[in-house]
Amino acid sequence: MRTLALDIGEARIGLAISDAAGRIATPLKVLPAQEVLGNGKEFRRIIEDWEIEQLVCGLPYTLAGEEGPQAASIREKAQRISRAAGLPLSFTDERLSSREAKRILREEGLDERAMRGKVDMIAASLFLQVWLDSQNN
Repeated sequence: MRTLALDIGEARIGLAISDAAGRIATPLKVLPAQEVLGNGKEFRRIIEDWEIEQLVCGLPYTLAGEEGPQAASIREKAQRISRAAGLPLSFTDERLSSREAKRILREEGLDERAMRGKVDMIAASLFLQVWLDSQNN
């Protein structure tokens, strides 16, 4: 079952995808938030071309393990995307995924400016992989 992960931000949404077996997460792309929230043509094409069967959205948790202050807004946006796409939705902890994504990109020699378009999709792939692993255990 192919899963699409969403790292929802104010301006951009990072996308990562699983393989058909649901075992390996791969960064896919970053789209403008309005493209995804508005069920735009490019987002719909990704869902159709990759034959997406479910969505996973990262939720911001605090270090104490509670939902962070942005969680309600993220939930609402994710549910709107899910309804428009007609796909089931799950949520997973995205705690520290952006920090880890930046660390990975720094190791590849990218500066903050060069990272801008990549962090969200790398973060989505990180929390998608954790979610996939939990589903396969």
